[in-house]
Parts: sequence; C-alpha cells; structure tokens
Amino acid sequence: MNRVKINRNIKTGSTFLFFLLYINTLVAQTSSNIIDKVADNIIENTSYKIVNKKTKELYSNSYNLPLSPDYKVESPYNQWEYWNGVLAIAMIRLSEVTGDMKYQQYALNNYKFIFDNLEYFGKQYEANYKWTSFHQYFRLSKLDDCGAMAAGLCDVWQYDKDIRYMPYLDRAANYILNDEKRLDDSTFVRDFPREMTLWADDLYMSVPFLARMYKITNDFKYLDIAIAQVKNFRKYLYNENNGLYYHCWYNDNQQNGVAHWGRCNGWVIMAEVELLKLMPEEHPDKKKIIEILEDQIIGISRHQDYTGMWHQLINRADSYLESSATAMFVYGIATAVNNGWIDPSYASIAQNGWDGLCKKITETGEVEDICVGTGIKDNIRFYYDRPAKLNDIHGLGAVILAGSEIYLMEKLLKEQ
Repeated sequence: MNRVKINRNIKTGSTFLFFLLYINTLVAQTSSNIIDKVADNIIENTSYKIVNKKTKELYSNSYNLPLSPDYKVESPYNQWEYWNGVLAIAMIRLSEVTGDMKYQQYALNNYKFIFDNLEYFGKQYEANYKWTSFHQYFRLSKLDDCGAMAAGLCDVWQYDKDIRYMPYLDRAANYILNDEKRLDDSTFVRDFPREMTLWADDLYMSVPFLARMYKITNDFKYLDIAIAQVKNFRKYLYNENNGLYYHCWYNDNQQNGVAHWGRCNGWVIMAEVELLKLMPEEHPDKKKIIEILEDQIIGISRHQDYTGMWHQLINRADSYLESSATAMFVYGIATAVNNGWIDPSYASIAQNGWDGLCKKITETGEVEDICVGTGIKDNIRFYYDRPAKLNDIHGLGAVILAGSEIYLMEKLLKEQ
C-alpha cells in the first residue's frame, strides 16, 4: 500500500492576522463561567456517602458497618474508576488556571474518602462479594484498574502528602513496569477481545501516570517507557492516509480493527500532551513527540464538523456528533498552543471545537451527547449504535480540561 505523507503546511500564515480574527470569535460568556457550571454540578452531586442497597439508608463512613454485600459507595464520583482519575486531574487543573481552590479540594477530598474506607471494602473483596466498591483497587490486573486513578493520585499527592498514598503509587508502578502484558517490543496490550490486543485507550491509562512518576521520583525508567509507548502506539495504530488512530491492533493476525473511534483518538492526544508537559526541554525525544502530536492534530482537523465538533466515528459524518472526543481534541490542541509546541494558528481549531461543545452544555452544567463506555468490536455498526447519554461520566473530566485550557488560551491572548 502506498502511504501518503500528511502535509504539515496547514497553517494560515500571519500570526498577527490570526489573532485579529480570533479576537472576533470570542464569546461574551467566558469559558470559566461555562466550565464552572460543569464542575459545580459534579461537586453538588458527590455525596461522600455509603448506601445500603436494600434499605437505602446512608452512612457517612464505613466504620462499624457489618460485613455485608449490601453496602456500597453511593456516588459514581466517589468510585475507584478510571474516569474519576481524569476528573481529579481536571479539577486540579481548573484550580490552577482559575485560582479557585475549591476544585483542587474536591479532588483531595475524593481520594481521602476512598482511602478512609478501603479497609471495609477490602474485607468485602476478600469475602468474594461481586463488584464490591473499589474492587479495581484491590484487583489490579489491567491498566484500567490503576493508570488514570494513580495519575490523579499523583496530582493529589503534590498537595496532600498522606502517608497512605505513596505505597499505592509504588504498587501501581510496579504492576505496570513488571506485570502488565506486553508485545516483544514492550508495547502494552490486553488479553481481550483477543489475546494480545492493543487498545488505543491504554496510552492514556499508562503514559500520564508514568510521566508523573518520573516527575515525583526523577527516575528516567518511567519516562523512557512512557516515550516508548507513544512511539509504539503510533507505529501500530496510526493511519498515515488520514491522520487518525485505529481503536485497536490485533497481534494474532497483525491487523487493525475497523474503527477510527472518536474517544480512543482523544485518549491518545491527551496522553501525548500529558507526557510533553513533564518531559525536560532538552530531552532528545521531545521534538519527535511534538511531531507525533502535530501529525494527529492535522489529521483530526481535517475531519472537524462545521459545528466545531467531531463525530463518534471521526471519518464517518453520518455518525453522531460526540462530546467527549471533541473535548479531548480541544484540550490537546489548546494545551499544545498554550505551551508553544505548535503554531498559534492551530488555536482556531480548538476554539471552534469549544464553541461547538458549549452548545452541548446545559444551563445546569450537564453535558449532552457523551458516548457511554465502549469496548472493541469488529462490527462498525457497534460504534454507530453506542448510546450517547446526558452527563455520562466518561467525558466530564475531559470537558473540564478542555474548558480550563481554553480559559488559559484566552488569558494568554489578552496579554499579547
């Protein structure tokens, strides 16, 4: 197959003219106002309670509860699930760019609640109660169990040096470095839907945590494996013809899956920028990672809908417009612009994406049209038919991250 090199000359020319055009696109309501609604809605709906599933009675903690499968954590925002790791990172980032510390405190409170109640739910897990709260914390058998939650915990640890946190970070790091399944070239893979399947999602479920462990420990082994994953995932999943990533690659037949799924491409771009933020400026691979990121940005920009959003299947305009992928792309592009890794002319892509995404955010701060959790199938219709729900938790962290970087981009623009 002939491979066509993507033309990198997508830029519009004069940065000065771009800024004049861009200023005219700014909406009256600031991105901070909009994204605060989303974050505040989450805070208002996080209960920090344990519920008896049968009686519906609520408890503020698990102390003195009888050992029973009837008790679980009430709020989905208090669960040990990868989407809450993304949410913790997003809330802390929102505090950093806006100066409002209540969002940072939210992330700290969530992890404290989890660790305060680990002993009880650990006993449930040891008693073989099915799907006990925090079961992924105890199970630790795949990247979903630890990568994003450990990355969020790294950010929390920067502000709260709770003595319970570092032992878990070491445990998660040891699992990823020594026990996670890999191909011969060390690329992370899963054993489903077929043995040794490479999922695009797993770039985010590994790289942001590994990059943070490098920052915390100054041990280059974490940075080296993170960089290797970005390069290898591109090798297996990137389609040179359209600039998009496939959802998966099968080792058994050496072929890609059927779908350029939106959110998996979003996981890739978010992993890339999280790595770049923590790579030393003088690192010899930094330029290469930026090139990988810019290639992806060019690829997705060619499939952006006129509304500013992206589709559930990026290259299929007959699939629905999807909010989590749009948020991830906005976050990735705006972060790259804000850090000077790419030309400022790319900012218009992020701004158009944000404008489209804002139309999906209700007055109460709920986000419309977020695809639910999605596995891998060889049937393209599976991706078309995945439900898009109101305020599905899979996309909320990404929406807050997108709004935070757009807010920062607006601030930097005003300083020009």
